[in-house]
Amino acid sequence: MSVALTFAAIFFAKIVHVSLGTLRIINLTRGNSVAAAVIGFFEAIIYLVALSMVLSNIDQWSNILVYGFGFACGNYVGSKIEEKIAVGIAHVQVVTLQNCGTLENSLRDEGYGVTSMPCYGKEGEHINLRIMMKRREVPAFLKKMKVLDPDAFISIYDTRKIMGGYFTRMKHK
Repeated sequence: MSVALTFAAIFFAKIVHVSLGTLRIINLTRGNSVAAAVIGFFEAIIYLVALSMVLSNIDQWSNILVYGFGFACGNYVGSKIEEKIAVGIAHVQVVTLQNCGTLENSLRDEGYGVTSMPCYGKEGEHINLRIMMKRREVPAFLKKMKVLDPDAFISIYDTRKIMGGYFTRMKHK
């Protein structure tokens, strides 16, 4: 095998290997253990193939560097894949100074299930809004929030599982 072909094989094998690792971890954290096991099977095979190409020519430092570069690029590609598929549910918490339910009602009019409660901070009373949504909806939600309340404090949490409530009824429609 030519040097260029070896470099390409190692590089792309590492990208696929690390990207599969990202997908495996996503599936594990979401409770999809069968999918994670299947992905892990292919991930292990690709890892061994790439590593064997490097180890069979361990005296060639360029192969080691290509392996490392492929690993780094695989992390980048894996993170982009994760952003695109955006599997799961996000718990968005919005702390706002708006009172009288203005923001809360606007979000409900947009179809979001909103739970609100008073809270207190350095500047006095605030409203704490909690909204559950699909992760892929978060970017659009944040754009809306910049228009509705650009001063709101927003934090986003990954949610593994939910049961009951308005959100679970919404997603079946």
